[in-house]
Amino acid sequence: MELATVALAFLLSALAAAADATPVNKSCVTGDAGASVSIGYGGAGASAGVSLGGDAYLSNCPLAEEIVRAAVENAVAADPRMAASLLRLHFHDCFVNGCDGSVLLDDTPFFIGEKTAGPNANSLRGFEVIDAIKAELEQLCPETVSCADVLAIAARDSVVASGGPSWQVELGRKDSRTASLQAANSNLPAPTSGVATLVQKFTDVGLSAKDMVALSGAHTIGKARCTTFSARIASVGVSAGSAAKDMGFLQSLQQLCAGSAGSALAHLDLATPATFDNQYYINLLSGEGLLPSDQALASPAGGEDIAALVADYAFDASLFFDDFAASMLRMGRLAPSGGRAAGEVRRNCRVVN
Repeated sequence: MELATVALAFLLSALAAAADATPVNKSCVTGDAGASVSIGYGGAGASAGVSLGGDAYLSNCPLAEEIVRAAVENAVAADPRMAASLLRLHFHDCFVNGCDGSVLLDDTPFFIGEKTAGPNANSLRGFEVIDAIKAELEQLCPETVSCADVLAIAARDSVVASGGPSWQVELGRKDSRTASLQAANSNLPAPTSGVATLVQKFTDVGLSAKDMVALSGAHTIGKARCTTFSARIASVGVSAGSAAKDMGFLQSLQQLCAGSAGSALAHLDLATPATFDNQYYINLLSGEGLLPSDQALASPAGGEDIAALVADYAFDASLFFDDFAASMLRMGRLAPSGGRAAGEVRRNCRVVN
């Protein structure tokens, strides 16, 4: 009876917090819609073994999503950057053998996980938030909610907490019993990637060029170290390679990074750094994309369809929100090559059972 009382109190508290949440920001710049885009969505190869659904925990852990939501809202309120970090955890999980929680596994004397991979080492954060959520879920619903599902829910709730769109997360994933350092090093797009490489990385996992452009909009929140965008500022003051509209922005980055040995952090979106909106695409049109892989999307060299979609999202925030949510669902369906049925529900997200 005492547990039921605590659970009910938690639910009422979570619902009250949700009611006070930051409203969705759907502002957009004035202008006509951008050119139509002919690139379509690809089908994420995902469904081997166990199908996903929105009601996976309705009967055996009905408070699961409320627990995740409350924890994410508290974490983001304490550190707005945590929203981007939790969203990135889900992305880095799904791109390495599907959405299976493998990114959360710690190294052991007999096992090397994905945390020390080049794209992840000293970069991924938010593990302690996932740990706290999982511990609370294990108290209420032991061995029920997978770590992979926690990542998917937390990613959605991080977007919502930052003013972005919501969607019904599909649930029912299992956690892997292994991870792949090699796949983490090879599958994840680099911040220096050109458009062709970005498209190929997404195609390799079953996602389309349109998914790539929509999901790149996650860079409307968060920060990046100077080492990730050094190529953007290397030629400032050396050549006339940068357009005049870029120069002030690039010079400010150069000043930020000077003397920091690459460790200084810059906002991925300087205009509205903690708000999930379409400002990222507006920045690209102004030449103010932080990462080389960001600014490449607006380059004519990247292809007319890609650049046109960037323009569409810059002029229509609602279109971006809709497409981002749809692409997040598609990414969330990526399954391990052996199928979901082969996995488990970890009691501790850092170690296999």
